[in-house]
Amino acid sequence: MKKQASRLTLASRACLAAAFAFSLLMSSTALAKPDTRNRAEIPDQYKWDFTPIFPNWDAWEAAMKDMEAKMNEYAALKGTLANSPEAVLRAQLLSDEIGKLSYKTYCYTSLQRDVDQRDNSMDAKLQRVQALFAKFGTQASWFTPELLTIPQATMETWIATTPALQPYRFPLLDTYRQQKHVLDEKGEKLLSYSAQANGTPRTVYQSLSTADIKFPSITLSDGGEVTLSPGAYMQILNTNMNQADRAKAFDAYYKTYTANINTYASIYNGIMQRDWFVARARNYATTLEAALEGNNIPVAVVENLIATARAGNKPLQRYLKLRKKLLGLDTYHIYDNYVPIYHVDKTYSYEDSRRLAIESIEPLGPEYGKRFRAFANSKQLDVYENEGKRSGAYSMGVYGVGSYVLLNHNDTLDAAFTYAHEAGHALHSMLSSENQPFATAGYTIFVAEVASTTNERFLLDRLLKETTDPKERFLLLQHAVDSILGTFYRQIVFADYELRAHKLVEEGRPITAEVLTGIYRQCLADYYGDAMTADELECMTWARIPHFFNSPYYVYQYATCFASSAQIYKKMTTGPAAARQAAVENYLTLLKSGGNDHPVEQLKKAGVDLTKPEAVQAVVDQLDELVAQLEREAAKIESEK
Repeated sequence: MKKQASRLTLASRACLAAAFAFSLLMSSTALAKPDTRNRAEIPDQYKWDFTPIFPNWDAWEAAMKDMEAKMNEYAALKGTLANSPEAVLRAQLLSDEIGKLSYKTYCYTSLQRDVDQRDNSMDAKLQRVQALFAKFGTQASWFTPELLTIPQATMETWIATTPALQPYRFPLLDTYRQQKHVLDEKGEKLLSYSAQANGTPRTVYQSLSTADIKFPSITLSDGGEVTLSPGAYMQILNTNMNQADRAKAFDAYYKTYTANINTYASIYNGIMQRDWFVARARNYATTLEAALEGNNIPVAVVENLIATARAGNKPLQRYLKLRKKLLGLDTYHIYDNYVPIYHVDKTYSYEDSRRLAIESIEPLGPEYGKRFRAFANSKQLDVYENEGKRSGAYSMGVYGVGSYVLLNHNDTLDAAFTYAHEAGHALHSMLSSENQPFATAGYTIFVAEVASTTNERFLLDRLLKETTDPKERFLLLQHAVDSILGTFYRQIVFADYELRAHKLVEEGRPITAEVLTGIYRQCLADYYGDAMTADELECMTWARIPHFFNSPYYVYQYATCFASSAQIYKKMTTGPAAARQAAVENYLTLLKSGGNDHPVEQLKKAGVDLTKPEAVQAVVDQLDELVAQLEREAAKIESEK
């Protein structure tokens, strides 16, 4: 779920923080043949140890009862806040206790479900936790309206004269900043009742696109028959060198979604109408403003991001044309974007990936390195695929316990980068939790991907130093370029589409499948130009992107994080030694700062101002340099043929 700080009380935010844990993390999926090993066959050192969270399920049940009792105790505090600073403190301390329990009860269940999703008992336990969270959201709806009856000047005096309230200064005063968007108690309670209904379009989309979808089978040029599940489809795009096979898979896979294109359009219209309803109910001028206000992000950040990337499309198009040339294709399509140009028989075992990641982060200093090594050697990483385990990768922080990382390591280069990526998230969560009180330990999505992509860039440097082989260097540089395409440009294309579509709703204009397809077609033309053929089915991509339906106005944050990490990395690795060391200290301070300030301000302290075009332009320039390096390495390879 997406963090909506302005729409939740301080207490319910704490409780829902655990459910939000996944949102802070970018999942990475490395392709591999399905692993049918039983989990019992995997050595214990490669599996999670859950006992640091709870020793057993009896302890979890006790925590659930304790949490519910505390929630009821919290609800009983209604009407007391204005009595004294001690009353506010009592509510805050109780909120912290509930929040810490929410992390543990949710994560203990969710982590165990993810290593074996066939276990229905885990789903049942997770639903119990989520139901309790929903109940508390209604119970706690009184808090913010009641808090705002206390004049801000009075609250500032109470904080200044009550040392125990100091840790809550930022979240408390930030509530006053958003005061004009908070309704009275009746209004807040009424909106809390709509929470479940507001999630219905998302649930319908998930059912249509996942539970009820029937993927077709196709026969490839070698006579093999493949059922086009998402994994099998990407496997073809990543490994099949026959363009006709890729085109056939693309056509069949996309038509699975376009068969219900009008239904997807109706669902998406319902989601945008919901967003516009909530925005107006809370006195926002636009849906974008409503989405950004919770973290105090200026609208100019998103507008600047889109405008600068759209104007900086030349390196993107140059790379696609290079791929077309090296692959020897007459036309270039979206389904040609993933197949490798060159092949290298090199693998990266889990031990290799761990060693390389540890060595690569040396520029961050001994303190970070020591913490990284300790985590890397812990039992808080679940490494290999097994029967029933969810795909992809993520990191989940458990306040007061540490970070847990799920991997599906398969000895590929992607797996090595995934390890560095998720370990970056893990260290960020650990440093935030250890240096911040619970009230300000949770960092926002807006800064979450900075730590992960910074670690990836350090790993790239380490790998490039290890080889002079042109093909290996090409593949490493290509990985960096593809990261920019996937994490920066493609996400901005998505963000541009979302903004254009939502503006139509705000203007009261009709939303149909044809309209949405037209918007996406124009986005493709604006960014890819003539470097890629815009197939009509590709113009319907909007129907199959889960983020559009599950978390609107979310994807732009991948791009802002990438831009931030690119600029921070440059400051840490170029220039005089003193300046580099200062940049490292600023970066570590960012990782330790959790959510103690608004994210744009946190990044400014680390040397990045996302309100200015320079930060975004730095990524455009970086891509231009990388493509130039690719061209040089490709020339060496071609000359040796």
